[in-house]
Amino acid sequence: MRGDGDGWLIGDDGSRHWGKHGAAGLLLRAPSDTGEPLVLLQHRALWSHQGGTWALPGGARDSHESTEHAAVREAHEEAGIAAEQLCVRSERVTASVASGWSYTTVVADTDHPLTTVPNGESTELRWVPESTVADLPLHPGFASSWSALRTVPLRVLLDTANVLGSRPNGWWKDRAGSTGALLTSLAETLPRTVELPSGQYGWLTRIDAVLEGQARGAVVNDPRTRTILADGSGDDTLADQAQLDGDLTALVTADRGLRDRLPESVQVLTPSTVLGWL
Repeated sequence: MRGDGDGWLIGDDGSRHWGKHGAAGLLLRAPSDTGEPLVLLQHRALWSHQGGTWALPGGARDSHESTEHAAVREAHEEAGIAAEQLCVRSERVTASVASGWSYTTVVADTDHPLTTVPNGESTELRWVPESTVADLPLHPGFASSWSALRTVPLRVLLDTANVLGSRPNGWWKDRAGSTGALLTSLAETLPRTVELPSGQYGWLTRIDAVLEGQARGAVVNDPRTRTILADGSGDDTLADQAQLDGDLTALVTADRGLRDRLPESVQVLTPSTVLGWL
């Protein structure tokens, strides 16, 4: 059934954009067998606008819809993916014009590449490794926004004591047990897309948690969480770890003194942000 958003919005200069109330698309990621992020792309039917190119499932937003609802609905209509099969991580306006029209990309994850069912708007739906997306003939709008939407490998350092201390849940009564429970719960949220303070997106497959004092006795049996035992100060160990070269690094802490010791390249996530993943 056609919604009230279907149709062209024509600007004063004669430009045309699909969606009377704007448009939205779903950027859905899933891990491959090796942990590399895959992106679900739609090969647009030849009869459609910019047919033959690759883009995200998406389309016009109806007047009563949020951009998230519109993107998820379009993914269901065009790829057979249900809302309960994915977790929305963020959204970003990736195109806008003087007429008031805009396109919003809704970023979401799922824990494995889902089976898809194309409708008549697609010649193919494919899970594409992020590293090869740019090799395809992309829809011009998607091509212009892809560099800002793609992820980079992300390393997250966890100031575990600081994160535990941010919740008044009696963690101090059993530091090792509370630490193990926290790290096990966080591991279960991975892999995932993470939106960073810089606006970049990171692909996170493992958290490195620094443990000090009694928390060193925590038991964690999940490869998605690596524990680093501090011989002395946890802050000293975190500062040293932040100096290591490699993937883009983010550190989770609310400790201002520790933050002042970090290289400029290290981004900081608040404990509340990461606890919000649970």
